[in-house]
Amino acid sequence: MYKSLLNQIKAIISKDLPLVSNLSNVAALLITMKDVSWAGFYLSNEDTLYLGPFQGEVACTTIPFSKGVCGTSASKKETIIVNDVNKFSGHIACSSKSKSEIVTPIIKNDIIKGVIDIDAPVYSRFTNVEKDFLIEVAKLLAVLF
Repeated sequence: MYKSLLNQIKAIISKDLPLVSNLSNVAALLITMKDVSWAGFYLSNEDTLYLGPFQGEVACTTIPFSKGVCGTSASKKETIIVNDVNKFSGHIACSSKSKSEIVTPIIKNDIIKGVIDIDAPVYSRFTNVEKDFLIEVAKLLAVLF
């Protein structure tokens, strides 16, 4: 499934399109993953993440690098998998339906450009398989910034 999604992402993104168009289509593909309730992007501006294109319920609009799973991922420049968001210190609850989460930073020239954020309505949804997949997606997207 992830190989197919990666191929679809490669096929739809283009440096000739605005960033918002590329990210919107990628979010539409990511939401098709099994047991996913929210998929999208937060984009970086200095030490704050701002809501970008997404699929799912209304979301938080700003996240400091020091807060939540997204901010932690951005500040550490690493993918974070949270099996139970209620046990993550400082978790920002945008939706009570979210039970687990994975966040992968998008990095270009060692600078955080944003993060890919995916939530699931079930506990322990994400594994290293999704981590590896999202790292590849982040690499593809980094060239668009």
